[in-house]
Amino acid sequence: MAALDLTKVRNIGIIAHIDAGKTTTTDHVLYYSGAKHKLGTVDAGTTETDFDPEEQERGITIYSACIPFQWRDCTINLIDTPGHVDFTAEVERSLRVLDGAVVVFDAQKGVEAQSETVWRQADKYQVPRMVFINKMDVVGANFENAVSEVKDRLEGTPAPLTIPVGSGSVKDSNTPFRGVIDLLEMKAFFADPQTEGKTFHTTPVPSEMLADVQRWREYLFEVLTKFDDKDKITSAYLEGAEIPLPTLRQLIREQTLARQIQPVLCGSGREHAGIQPLMDAVCYYLPNPLDRPPVTGRNPKKNKDESRKPDPKEPFAGLVFKIVADTHGDLFYLRIYSGTLKANSRVLNPECRLYNPPKEVKEFASKIYHIHADPKNREDMPIAYAGDIVGIIGPKDSITGDTLCDQQHPIVLEQIQFAEAVVAMSIEPESSADKDKLTDSLDRLKREDPTFTWRIDADTGQMLMSGMGILHLEVKKHRLERDFRLKVRVSKPRVSYRETLKRAVKIEGECVKQAGTTGLFAKVTVEFEPISVDKGVEVVNKIPTESLTAELMYAAEQGIRYALQSGELGYPVIGVKATLRSAVMQEGLSNDVAFHAAGADAFNKALKNNVTVLEPVMLTEVVVPEEYLGPVTADMNARRAEIREVITRGKLRAIEALVPLARMFDYSDKVRSLTQGRVSWTMEPSAYAPVDPETLRQMVSGEW
Repeated sequence: MAALDLTKVRNIGIIAHIDAGKTTTTDHVLYYSGAKHKLGTVDAGTTETDFDPEEQERGITIYSACIPFQWRDCTINLIDTPGHVDFTAEVERSLRVLDGAVVVFDAQKGVEAQSETVWRQADKYQVPRMVFINKMDVVGANFENAVSEVKDRLEGTPAPLTIPVGSGSVKDSNTPFRGVIDLLEMKAFFADPQTEGKTFHTTPVPSEMLADVQRWREYLFEVLTKFDDKDKITSAYLEGAEIPLPTLRQLIREQTLARQIQPVLCGSGREHAGIQPLMDAVCYYLPNPLDRPPVTGRNPKKNKDESRKPDPKEPFAGLVFKIVADTHGDLFYLRIYSGTLKANSRVLNPECRLYNPPKEVKEFASKIYHIHADPKNREDMPIAYAGDIVGIIGPKDSITGDTLCDQQHPIVLEQIQFAEAVVAMSIEPESSADKDKLTDSLDRLKREDPTFTWRIDADTGQMLMSGMGILHLEVKKHRLERDFRLKVRVSKPRVSYRETLKRAVKIEGECVKQAGTTGLFAKVTVEFEPISVDKGVEVVNKIPTESLTAELMYAAEQGIRYALQSGELGYPVIGVKATLRSAVMQEGLSNDVAFHAAGADAFNKALKNNVTVLEPVMLTEVVVPEEYLGPVTADMNARRAEIREVITRGKLRAIEALVPLARMFDYSDKVRSLTQGRVSWTMEPSAYAPVDPETLRQMVSGEW
């Protein structure tokens, strides 16, 4: 098997707000490329990427799916991601390993709350992207407005390459959406309905659209010349000279890779229009693995940063970005950044041995697969090269975010940071005989999903599972029932509160116990201070090295970290920095047990009567017809909402607000009642903020 020609590889993702049409667009891409032989629909549950029964039943994407296919002369590894905020981890881990992305927007709704979130996630990982404005056939579709919102709300630089011919449907528009016009080739593309758009025909630009086309073309050239530092087209454009198409495409590619612009295309999955120009644009403008900077990481042996180029001859390095739990062996999704990996299920050879530096364990790749949407649909690969995305079976101790590499050339790539769980439910098996099986199953789900956790409550003994939202936990419950064949009971959802310090304090923690000639002795002085909750907890050791051994220092640090897991009221602690300043030891009585206890004692004293409880605050967007704006706004105010903005979208109003999660569990039924069901709304974690004084009083006094 020859090494991949990396210039012909595209590792891309499709990301968007829920219901923008990602899955339908993806299904058309696969159908037109020949990767599937029949178009599916989300409503019928027959799309390629929504393979899970839960996805088919709900009509939404829950799990990111990776599908390799060919288009023109390119191999494209396409990842379709969820739009629902409860499954944001799927988007986060996909963007971490992708080279480029297509962001899909609804032409009627423009930039919505979750599309803003995924745009920022793409910014975080410096992912070049394109825009696809979908649903040009729906009532109120407005291409110009969607382009404007990408520019104004997302601070993007949209560069339209295709524009729609008409908008809306035949029923509601005198000029319904019929096709797209390519501003570079100056041609109109119309899908052939009898082949569901697999074939299409081209015509010159319709005469009635010439003025509109000229206006958009001038706008495109304004954008391109703004970043044309080397004068590849600017002088020729100003002189009215013809600019060769390859020159234009090369400039657009360069500016896209530099994240100066975002090419914009449009169409409609439902009307089968505008998809092939989008596929061409992926090949023309999105990066191949060689276009991205070498991946960097820490060499734990040398304690310094190193980089790995996407070269099969470099030492092997890959990142586990997803795990699918399976009773026959977990499937690990691996982005290979450098080197070569060979599969070998029978003979142990160096090329199938892997090393996990943080855990200091050796792993093994017994099988390598190209994964299609459904992880059960696998294509055996004897060898995999840098730049590819594959599935492997064999590792035992690795989890999502771990690096697998060559043991002789170790490297630890930057881990993926996931959001904190905000909702919890108690869970128990219907039969006490299934308790061990439930524990094991919850561990497997936690292993594959970093935003899902579970624990046993120290006070009540209840088993609590936590996640990103009610839907997230419902899906986990159904998986336990369907895939692990467990019957379980769950409670009503509860908020996952956190604790932090009110004010900075300096504390002496101690462990002084005397029993005859034996005992324990340790004292540590620690400064505690509140920091940004985004930083979690930090422990810094400033104890002079001559006053304490490294082993005892480490024990004191671990004592503080252990205590930070649960605050005065029993909630996990965040937003605290602990700095160890000094220590006192006594020969014969001081050991790691004593200093571990002294560290924990310091924190417990620091939190005494010095606690603030934090609750998750959600960024909520509610879209309603104008006539319901008053009642919906009044209800939001009653829930202690901070309304940030009311946006006009035609006859609709979009209310953006920050609302405590605890006030939102009954919102769905209430808002539907207020609007006679004419509402759509989304909610995503925004931040942790202090609870109101009355709630804090009840919590501290035990009334809560």
